Amino acid sequence: MSEIVRESDTQRAQPSREEAKVSRRKFLKGAAVASAGTLAGFPMIARAQQTITLRFQSTWPTKDIFHEYALDFAKKVNDMSGGRLKIDVLPAGAVVKAFDLIDAVHKGTLDGGHGVAAYWYGKNSAYSLFGTGPSFGMDANMILAWYEYGGGKALYEELQHKIMNFDVVGFLYGPMPTQPLGWFKRQIKDRNDFKGLKYRTVGLSVDVFKEMGAAVVALPGGEIVPSLDRGVIEAAEFNNASSDRLLGFPDVSKICYLQSYHQPCEVFEILFNKKKYDALPADIKNIIANAVQAASADMSWKAIHRYSQDYFEMQQKQGVKFYKTPKDVLKAQLEAWDRVIAAKSKENPFFAKVLESQKRFAQRVVAWAEDTIVPADLAYEHWFEKKA
Repeated sequence: MSEIVRESDTQRAQPSREEAKVSRRKFLKGAAVASAGTLAGFPMIARAQQTITLRFQSTWPTKDIFHEYALDFAKKVNDMSGGRLKIDVLPAGAVVKAFDLIDAVHKGTLDGGHGVAAYWYGKNSAYSLFGTGPSFGMDANMILAWYEYGGGKALYEELQHKIMNFDVVGFLYGPMPTQPLGWFKRQIKDRNDFKGLKYRTVGLSVDVFKEMGAAVVALPGGEIVPSLDRGVIEAAEFNNASSDRLLGFPDVSKICYLQSYHQPCEVFEILFNKKKYDALPADIKNIIANAVQAASADMSWKAIHRYSQDYFEMQQKQGVKFYKTPKDVLKAQLEAWDRVIAAKSKENPFFAKVLESQKRFAQRVVAWAEDTIVPADLAYEHWFEKKA
């Protein structure tokens, strides 16, 4: 019986000659339709793959490593999008001045830009807290952790959209290490050396050093070294070993103090015009978000490599002497911060709101880091030599 069933099944499985002809005609017809559809649809596919070009400007000179970071981000987006999106990055001043960038992106004069939120400090003091505030012991990576997971992003968007009404979409990324106290004409011993000192800085740091008695002068990056050389100022800070070397600080000063609380950490900001960003396909927006995080990691690794190179080369090739900032100066900075944030919080309720959010986050994460992360100095002395 089983053999008869198998034979019957086999017979049913074999199509008749007529059925085979019909099946073949259907197949050929379907293939022809599919082929025609592919050919007819090809121009539509090509149109969907056309490149969207966005014109960006950074707030940095062409040769500055910060402009290089802006180019690095753009390249990641361009590569990850497979050519569907192309971000062209111009240097500072190509379209607008650095401090006018956010207005240009808001108006659509530029499609986007690369800078730091602290540059908009003059529009609202709370901007400076997104990277250049007291930080309560947090490093830049912790500030980004607060931004991503501690409520910082919602506060940042509230500031941009509800308070300032800027038509922009922003991303914070790129953890910067602690900035040096700066370059000096003479050595300093304690807080008293800042009394009347003609010192260059920007943002909330202006208020911090004024509280310490300094005669603060706010200058753009390109004017710092010439002013230091002519004696218009007696000391100045900018950002890091690579940028400082490029600006020419070692040519006019051989004394640099490291470690400071005036800007213990900072992060970069990427801006898009909101209308242009909202018009992008969803997958391109996802590419941008992931490129921001990839660029953030890459920037921090490149900074470690390049800053340390320039740090040692300035010592070995240009005769620069680096010193640690005296503890008395560091304590004076913290005391100055207390007075500055109290005054700013009274003037600006949103400033106080952001500050309180950071403080709550810092109380937990800084305590965790202090208890968890082993100090590097003992290990360095063990495997290399005791640092002077």
